[in-house]
Amino acid sequence: MQPRYKYLDALTTTFVVILLVANLVAQKLVRLGPFGPIPAFTTSGAMVLFPITYIFGDIFTEIYGYAASRRAIWLGFCGTALMYGVSALVIALPADPEFRNQQAFVTVFGILPRLLVASLVAFWAGEFANSFTMAQLKLLTKGRWLWTRTVGSTVVGQAVDTTLVIFIAFSGRVSWHKLVSIIVTGYILKVIYEVLMTPFTYLVVNGLKRAEGVDAFDTSTNFNPFKFGGRDAA
Repeated sequence: MQPRYKYLDALTTTFVVILLVANLVAQKLVRLGPFGPIPAFTTSGAMVLFPITYIFGDIFTEIYGYAASRRAIWLGFCGTALMYGVSALVIALPADPEFRNQQAFVTVFGILPRLLVASLVAFWAGEFANSFTMAQLKLLTKGRWLWTRTVGSTVVGQAVDTTLVIFIAFSGRVSWHKLVSIIVTGYILKVIYEVLMTPFTYLVVNGLKRAEGVDAFDTSTNFNPFKFGGRDAA
């Protein structure tokens, strides 16, 4: 029987909501800067929220274990797929003559198939890479030096996520120079984001460990991302 936690469901719900909002704004490429000596750069609108999902992934794995993170990832994946599916269906339904914002609705909710594939594939692969790395580093460090896990898992997970999503979504639409620039810029910003959020992550993790009375170590975990139900031991 799986233990019941006070805050896991609320955290998982918040994680999924943040993910859905990030996906809605991800289509827009935004131009930021320059900021002093830092030149102007281009990144996805998802940069505002999406890195937070990796902080949630760290929290799930660090406190509740890889199995809890796996559950949250699949809920986020299915929620995103459902959002895109319902959006496509509603767009396809004929609009009432008095509804005069069809084009605006399509602009906001219309997702090209390649963007859908890019979002889902990159999220799935990146989050599982992040969680797996986090769990392995926790075993390697014997639970010490949390910052090595939060930053190290982000370095791996965001490399997978950022490369996949930008390459699948924008290859052929922008020049190779621009493509590489967006990948590198997005990746660096996300890693910096994680580093800057480390004190906050420490605060949340330590508080939740005390509140939940748990500190998971994945010593006998089955890391198969497709395993559901039953015991989590290999």
